Amino acid sequence: MTERLQKVLARAGYGSRRQIESWISAGRITINGKPAELGITVSATDSICIDDKPVSVATSLARVIPRTLIYHKPVGELTTRSDPEGRPTVFDKLPRMKTARWIAIGRLDMNTAGLLLFTTDGELANRLMHPSSEIEREYAVRVLGKVDGVALEQLLRGVELEDGMAAFTSIRDAGGRGANHWYHVILKEGRNREVRRLWESQGVKVSRLIRVRFGPVGLSRQLRPGHHRALTRQEVVALYRAAGLKPPPAAARRTQARRSRPGTRARTDASSQRRRGKLQ
Repeated sequence: MTERLQKVLARAGYGSRRQIESWISAGRITINGKPAELGITVSATDSICIDDKPVSVATSLARVIPRTLIYHKPVGELTTRSDPEGRPTVFDKLPRMKTARWIAIGRLDMNTAGLLLFTTDGELANRLMHPSSEIEREYAVRVLGKVDGVALEQLLRGVELEDGMAAFTSIRDAGGRGANHWYHVILKEGRNREVRRLWESQGVKVSRLIRVRFGPVGLSRQLRPGHHRALTRQEVVALYRAAGLKPPPAAARRTQARRSRPGTRARTDASSQRRRGKLQ
């Protein structure tokens, strides 16, 4: 079976189809030692390299169903595959895979906790992170003191940051005790430290920040920090639809029943007859 190169690599988690097409045009991908061309198809027997590094696409060609999971990131972990200083990363606790790799859908800085989504589907990750998708991100924010109405209105109207205008689409007062006050905010993009920078533009310091929702997927209290779980079928379907993609087929249910070897059934039937005879 053969399939277009960019589709195979995207399904294997190496990038979006558009990214891979740009790599093909730039001569970064070779097939059997020759530069790849746009529109070329590949099979499991072809030798594929990206930047002279071999990649495996056998699993992708077999149309393995993509995996997607939710991870509750604790404060102190980096959203990166490795850190030169040896600090913990969000990838350290994810399930190991031989023929695919996890792609983080968005990022959270080291001091932000909460919901992170991971997938093996490069096209899904690219769609969800692209600004044109306008996927909602909801955060629980703890600040010092209650913020006045003027500042809240400004955060909804928009603030000029160093990388352009930014604004929350929604701000909800979530109460609090003592000097600390909680708000739930929603925005539709994921620029670096955007939530913190918006509050800081109004002279408000954020003391705690937790992402509680990404698109249709929310963070439940049952999922403890540092733990992950696979998305339910309903969550997977909702996430793909939010990205404008067709949901993958449902994974077949695993069964613990083993296939009987030749002669096993006959021996079992004979044993049953002997037991029945003793009971009678």
